[in-house]
Amino acid sequence: MSLFDHSLTKLHELLAAKEINVSDLVDTSYKRIADVDSKVKAFLTLDEERARGLAKKLDEVDASEKGVLFGMPIGIKDNIVTKGLRTTCSSKILENFDPIYDATVVTKLRGVETVTIGKINMDEFAMGSSNENSAFQVTTNPWNTDYVPGGSSGGSAAAVAAGEVPFALGSDTGGSIRQPAAYCGVVGLKPTYGRVSRYGLVAFASSLDQIGPITRTVEDNAYLLEAIAGHCPSDSTSADLPVPPYRESLTGEIKGLRIAVPSEYIGDGVSEEMRKAVFDALNVLEKEGAVWEEVSLPYSKYALAAYYVIASSEASANLARFDGVRYGYRTDNADNLLDMYKNTRAEGFGDEVKRRIMLGTFALSSGYYDAYYKKAQQVRTLIKKDFDDVFANYDVIIGPTAPTPAFKIGAKTDDPLTMYANDILTIPVNLAGVPALSLPCGFKDGLPLGLQIIGKHFDEATVYRVADVYEKATNFSKEKPSL
Repeated sequence: MSLFDHSLTKLHELLAAKEINVSDLVDTSYKRIADVDSKVKAFLTLDEERARGLAKKLDEVDASEKGVLFGMPIGIKDNIVTKGLRTTCSSKILENFDPIYDATVVTKLRGVETVTIGKINMDEFAMGSSNENSAFQVTTNPWNTDYVPGGSSGGSAAAVAAGEVPFALGSDTGGSIRQPAAYCGVVGLKPTYGRVSRYGLVAFASSLDQIGPITRTVEDNAYLLEAIAGHCPSDSTSADLPVPPYRESLTGEIKGLRIAVPSEYIGDGVSEEMRKAVFDALNVLEKEGAVWEEVSLPYSKYALAAYYVIASSEASANLARFDGVRYGYRTDNADNLLDMYKNTRAEGFGDEVKRRIMLGTFALSSGYYDAYYKKAQQVRTLIKKDFDDVFANYDVIIGPTAPTPAFKIGAKTDDPLTMYANDILTIPVNLAGVPALSLPCGFKDGLPLGLQIIGKHFDEATVYRVADVYEKATNFSKEKPSL
């Protein structure tokens, strides 16, 4: 049995009782990476020397006087900057970028004395749903390495599912935490927009991006969110609201809780096994005292189109800074400044990033702005209103995280539109800015299925409470892949 089969609470108890030390946890992480990462390919950069040095210092500290996250190893998605530790966004254009500061979430984690194990692979600049868009390697699904782990935070979800780290950070722009969490059979939360600082997160789409936790259990997820959440003066979009003690929300009580099930989330395109898993989950929650009804989110059918206009437009602006002048890759094939710009970006960016930059530049261009970008923002407002209307009468919304289990590596790489549609159930959440969590709810042919629980703005506590009740009433979260 691996140490990482224990919850964070149990590991902390073992540390406090001096039955293990922090070095044991760090050793477990690096040994597991050495054993399985050649198959999983989750990590891009390891920080072994610093991690082991910090672990030795923490071994001298009395863990009983520290919080639950003290000494715990963590993996960081490679679009979250880490001082002195290479941050690439899985792109050739940032292949040798060495940040000079930490992201706010990294500073907060250092404050509670976690140990950073390394940086984790992702779709380039967080653009993708399968982790096949990395410039360096393709991460695989630990349940079956012929399949994708999801994206763009597929490396983070795979690392946790494979037992390489007990938890990891990801980022979610249109489902990039929840979809890989579903595919890899772990717990992933996209917090309310503004709950967690984006300072130090390399921007893809600034009005949609949000950092969040990926863990083995709901309780672990609550601990990690509590550590990284909160107002940040360096991020004007972070909310100046108190951070609740999320762990205390796991009361086990959902009697009278009102659940909405959108008909659009269980209709065409959702596989029969996924639909059955959702209704089985609703039956479990009903037995625990909740009530549910079918509702409609009528504008959700426009979410995919609106999202790709908005996200691509913001990406085209955010990625303009990568031009070979100040930092990152610079082409050797240029005779003048204009050629240097063009060739640097042509050689440094991958196909998917170029595709979205071109789409976004078109949508923002003169004569098309009102027809595309402005219209997409208007649709976004209607999608948010759909959620507001439902939440006036219900506590949470429940449906599938993804329409199907994971697909085979290479199955959709030549069909970007089909790949985009894979996020159809997660994208409305980002457009509305509400929190949502994915947790395991079944298996199909040995591959996990994910249940999505969506909450009101800044009500992650209720989402956690419902997820915890379901997790404890079932055994899906106890299942582990055998690599």
